[in-house]
Amino acid sequence: MAKFTREDALEYHRLKGKPGKVAIVPTKPMDTQLDLSLAYSPGVAEPVLEIEKNPDDAYEYTSKGNLVGVVSNGTAILGLGNRGALASKPVMEGKGVLFKKFADIDVFDIELNLHDPDEIIKVVAAISPTFGGINLEDIKAPECFYIEEELKKMLDIPVFHDDQHGTAIISSAGLANALEIVGKKHSEIRLVISGAGASAISCAELAIRWGVKRENIMLVDTKGVVYKGRKEGMNKYKEMLAGADKGHRTLADAVQGADVFYGLSVANVLTPEMVKTMAADPIIFAMANPDPEIKPELAKEARKDVIIATGRSDYANQVNNVLGFPLIFRGALDVRARQINEEMKFAASQALAALAKEDVPDSVIRAYGGGPIKFGREYIIPKPLDPRVLLWEAPAVAEMGMKTGAARKKIDMDEYREQLAFRQGTGERIRYFFRNKAQSSGGKKRVAFAEGEEGKIIRAAYQIQEEGVATPILIGRPDVIRAQIQNLGIAYQPEIFNHQDFARHEEYARAYFELRGRKGVTLAVARKRVRQANILGSLMVKMGDADAFVSGLTYDYPDVIRPALRIHHTAADAKRAAGVYIMIVDDKVYLFTDATVNIDPTAEDLAEIACLAADYAKKLELDPRVAFLSFSNFGSTPHPLSDKVRRAVELVKQRRPDLRVDGEMQADTAVGSEIVEERYPFSAVKDANVLVFPSLESANIAYKLLARLGNAKAIGPILLGLGAPVHVLQTGDDVNAIVQVAAVAVMDAMGR
Repeated sequence: MAKFTREDALEYHRLKGKPGKVAIVPTKPMDTQLDLSLAYSPGVAEPVLEIEKNPDDAYEYTSKGNLVGVVSNGTAILGLGNRGALASKPVMEGKGVLFKKFADIDVFDIELNLHDPDEIIKVVAAISPTFGGINLEDIKAPECFYIEEELKKMLDIPVFHDDQHGTAIISSAGLANALEIVGKKHSEIRLVISGAGASAISCAELAIRWGVKRENIMLVDTKGVVYKGRKEGMNKYKEMLAGADKGHRTLADAVQGADVFYGLSVANVLTPEMVKTMAADPIIFAMANPDPEIKPELAKEARKDVIIATGRSDYANQVNNVLGFPLIFRGALDVRARQINEEMKFAASQALAALAKEDVPDSVIRAYGGGPIKFGREYIIPKPLDPRVLLWEAPAVAEMGMKTGAARKKIDMDEYREQLAFRQGTGERIRYFFRNKAQSSGGKKRVAFAEGEEGKIIRAAYQIQEEGVATPILIGRPDVIRAQIQNLGIAYQPEIFNHQDFARHEEYARAYFELRGRKGVTLAVARKRVRQANILGSLMVKMGDADAFVSGLTYDYPDVIRPALRIHHTAADAKRAAGVYIMIVDDKVYLFTDATVNIDPTAEDLAEIACLAADYAKKLELDPRVAFLSFSNFGSTPHPLSDKVRRAVELVKQRRPDLRVDGEMQADTAVGSEIVEERYPFSAVKDANVLVFPSLESANIAYKLLARLGNAKAIGPILLGLGAPVHVLQTGDDVNAIVQVAAVAVMDAMGR
């Protein structure tokens, strides 16, 4: 957990920008008189009249469908108790930014200076037309149960008390995985819960839905064990979980022989001595914050076979509600649900449990320190910063909402998953474009990987096959690859091409000899070289054993591209090969070329490179606007270098009148339409998206600086103009990038 001081926390809320954590941002232009007339009077009258006729049109003409009200009276602020409505505002604003960050949901936080639950119900019901859903927060038990129950009866939008249900959904996902690891079934275990508030009751009820028997749950509150016939401190919610009186009175009595402990109470109530009395392979969810019922190091010292989760980020298996409420509301809002029912909560829990068993992206591993993360005792719950949670949980909730009749709106689930990915930015949109294009081949294109023994390549190959992008072929030693797979903990049986011993070795050697015999390669040398992965991979495409080849994770760029050019040369319609990077800056997409192949291109080369890049932009369904970059604007600085660029522009205009192309121009002129409009209105290009750099040096520097300092996302390099689908990874690429390049290779193979 990151350390901070009291002053750090106060400065964060007070001094960084505006006070607080939230602001309202308009979503429509407000730049002209027409804009203002449409936004307010008189244009606003039209949607008003439509909504009056059909209330559901509020979802079409207003922000209602993406707006949640976070409501609190501050009587149970996280770990701080009753501090009042106003004091709860920092927490409610925090809730709002989490909604926005993790699910792109807008929030108004509503702090009510009320204690009477009936008054709270009246106020929330009165303001409910504003929202697509209501998130109740930090309201003490048992009032919170009553408030939620009554509002759910009254309103036709989701009402969700996160303190109850969020913790239950996430902990039950972790429990399902922990039980699988230790070989126990829900129906067989005995569960002890320390605490009897909102979270505890909800956790118990969801555990029952997962299969835990009600009679095997024992609740312990501040008065001791809850049992039938107890008089002190009871309410109807505790009564539902009161078991037969078996003589247990204390927590120490209750946990003897218990399989699972849920802590939703206070720090340090579970002692190491109590843990020692639990059943074999005890499972402990110590969820009190900020200090758990028992610290993990103490629990592990007491029992080596324990699996433990807490609410803290500095320990493994964090039960963090951000894994729940934003994604649950996202799914509910997107089908315009009338409620979040029990089936939808259960579906969310199941989705989280399933996701924890999937291979963890490198971006998540980096965010949590770079150590290995794989399904097991130290990883039973997905990490909060895992971007895939949105793509798994929200669809599960939405789909269950439709199945159970809670939804007003029917949606196509495949399209919906894509829309969710788009919410994560243009980078994900491009990734989906590549993946969807590649998947249209039915996963039949065979992609060979030179570095088949590398863990990242194996993980990427597994994902490629699972997603139906392609059929991967791993080049390497079978025993090494299978050992790696076992170490990675994935169930995968890949196709392996053993470069040291393969049946067509002599045939490959003779084919390579025919290609390179007049370049000093003897047959004896060819027999050795075809065992080299980068030569073998390119030959596999030539010989029909693969449709595409990918390499470069551990090789330098020239080590991959030189053998490819020697074996395949350039494409029939290309004189040069070139490299292009897709650069994503905010929501804009640019193609940078050539950043990888041609060091000092001539005017002829630049013209060829520009045409290759423009044609590739069309494959990405972009309308290419090509700018040739220089230090000069349209002849402002005559020099042989700028003259070269100007000559290249002339060549492209002659050869490809179908393309919008201009230059030479400086980089800010190329991407700043206002400069062109003000100073160079004659230009055929403004706001360019294909940028042709005058040399490899300038392109390479530009894309790397933009990626590092400008937080741009780079996809590539993508090879253009090569005689076969051969593509190169960057050294150290993560699994996601490898999958992207493989999808690019499949698209290339499909277009041949």
